[in-house]
Amino acid sequence: MPDSRYDPDISSMTNSDAWRVFRIISEFVDGFENMTNIGPSVSIFGSARLKPATVYYNLAIDVAQHVARKGFAIITGGGPGIMEAANKGAQSVAGKSCGLSIDLPMESLSNSFIDTKYNLRFRYFFVRKVMFIRYAQGYVFLPGGVGTLDELFEALTLIQTKKIHPFPIYMMGKSYWEGMMDWIKDTVLAHECISPEDLDLVHITDDPEEVANGIERHYQRHRTERNF
Repeated sequence: MPDSRYDPDISSMTNSDAWRVFRIISEFVDGFENMTNIGPSVSIFGSARLKPATVYYNLAIDVAQHVARKGFAIITGGGPGIMEAANKGAQSVAGKSCGLSIDLPMESLSNSFIDTKYNLRFRYFFVRKVMFIRYAQGYVFLPGGVGTLDELFEALTLIQTKKIHPFPIYMMGKSYWEGMMDWIKDTVLAHECISPEDLDLVHITDDPEEVANGIERHYQRHRTERNF
């Protein structure tokens, strides 16, 4: 095994990794300090690429309004598109509006509908993911791409493996999601790579009221439970 005393590249890498640990810890501390008092919350996900003229942008505003009226803060990834719409919906009904932005070349600024107190920026995706999970009493997914799918399957994995307490997961935009769910049923389930009860972890609907009521019912039944 190479000895870092004689290999400057290894020594440099070790020092760099050590400082990276401190940066990671500082992001966790900053996130926890700012999010601790946000109260019951719902994380809403969706594509940054969907514009205000699209039906899904307006659906995001609508569902965020319904959820915020129930007393839940709205948490998004802080970017444009669906994230912007959800933050806009929250603020339009005087709800708490939180944005957990990430440093990306294509998203240099957070959207303008985030409360100053809850406008956070992260360097590391995995730290940001903890914040989404830690403070959410429910997840809502509107149409999105790789990032949205990543958050969806991460949540399903954590619930399936009992690493967190189960919470409602709603997928909005039936025509967008039904093809994927059919493939999961016809292929993934057929090969016994998941169990039939795993399919019960998600609910597909286009009804914002159903989403808000379902999350509220679950929260009232399980309000003492906390994720992570």
